[in-house]
Amino acid sequence: MKGRVLVVDDDPEIREVLTMRLEALGLGVTAVGGPREALAALDAGGFDLALFDLRMEPMDGIALMKAAHERQPGLPVLVMTAHGSIEDAVAAIQRGAFDYLTKPFVPDELRARVGRALSERRWTRDRGRLKAVGETLASSGIMERILDAVAQATVEATEAERSVVFLLEHGQVVPMASAGTQPKAWEPLQAAAAAAVEKGVPTTITGVEGRVALAAPLVVKNGPVGALVVECAERFTPTPEDMELLALFSFQATVALKNAHELSQLRSGALAALGRMATQVAHELKNPLGGLKLYARHLEKRLGDASDPELAELAQKIGRAVDHLATLVTEITAYGRPPELKVEPVKVTQLLDECLSLTQDRLSGRRIQVVRQEDPDIPTAFLDPRELRKVFLNLLLNALEAMGEEGTLSVGAAYLPEEAMVQVTVEDSGCGMSEETLSRVFDLFFTTKPQGTGLGMAISRSVVDLHGGRIDIESRLGQGTRVRVLLPVRQP
Repeated sequence: MKGRVLVVDDDPEIREVLTMRLEALGLGVTAVGGPREALAALDAGGFDLALFDLRMEPMDGIALMKAAHERQPGLPVLVMTAHGSIEDAVAAIQRGAFDYLTKPFVPDELRARVGRALSERRWTRDRGRLKAVGETLASSGIMERILDAVAQATVEATEAERSVVFLLEHGQVVPMASAGTQPKAWEPLQAAAAAAVEKGVPTTITGVEGRVALAAPLVVKNGPVGALVVECAERFTPTPEDMELLALFSFQATVALKNAHELSQLRSGALAALGRMATQVAHELKNPLGGLKLYARHLEKRLGDASDPELAELAQKIGRAVDHLATLVTEITAYGRPPELKVEPVKVTQLLDECLSLTQDRLSGRRIQVVRQEDPDIPTAFLDPRELRKVFLNLLLNALEAMGEEGTLSVGAAYLPEEAMVQVTVEDSGCGMSEETLSRVFDLFFTTKPQGTGLGMAISRSVVDLHGGRIDIESRLGQGTRVRVLLPVRQP
């Protein structure tokens, strides 16, 4: 058994006996002599089980149980009573106690009732956590959110020191999300994940300082795609219940990953069809818009010559609206015809410098601090500088628009040798995005800007994908946004 137990009895001998027997069962015990100390202990931390003497002063066991449930709903309580007060114990059960114990204690009875209460408590808690994580996974199509939710719920439910979600990439298991404390060594966790992926069944490995790592594979129809790993406390021996619970969470994670992948495919197909249709429409609009632009400028000039400023201003508005539509048509056409990359040796830091210099007019008169963080050892990458200039400039302008008049813009570049990738990060301290906005940020024509086209991020991801890289976004409403672009350095 494992768990924390609160014992409350005004008889010191009873407290001593119960402490000894409960600790022999592997439980952590806090034993106090009265209700006041009990409430202080409950305020200081949570318990998995409580044993209350039924007859105490100035508060009896029933009143103490009510106060305990106000602080910790669902806490199982065993009331302790003498043989002559069984009726009172039954009444306590009717008012919310889990069970009762009679004094003097029979060891087998104590073990059985404590074990049953802890088991019921654990499964009630775990069912609640499974339901909560299931709702989280069902409501989010964002892979990062899914993996974070799985890791956090797993470490809470299993009471392990840490939980890590590994995914299989290029034949290697790579950590993608974690919760709990940082591991002293990653090798045992990675080895457990690799073993679970290879065997296709839950696996245990003993690593640093005798710590046991438990791993359950994440299996979809084509086989394992990763593993969910927890590392237990020192000298802790996992039980079959622990393995069963880990398997339940790995199943939840697998379903969520499968749904997110299918949603991504469905969205990609829909966006591709929408892109083709939009390109055809844009092609048909291009010539009429060119004519409208000429007519608007001609009208503006005629009205200006006629000294009619009100109508001249109206003509200017028409011209600006036509320019906006023309820009939209150009961007749609660019999205519908992905460019053929013209790669050449590129210093990513120099490319970032160029893009930052182009944003200087947006910084003028604003209290925005620009922070640069660059790895001096970034190798030359073979990229298309013209197309990536569009990507970086779009990210920088988005960040500046999100911050308003003041904030911090952080621009970083680093080399990731284990992935042979250059990482570029653009982070702002601006308004951030809701989960709904974040889930649609790459959708065609989706924008939160009054004058936006909703194509900038879609085009950016298209360019990064063509390079064989990837783009990730982390954002929280009111807490800013961090965009990470990974680009390969390999030669063409």
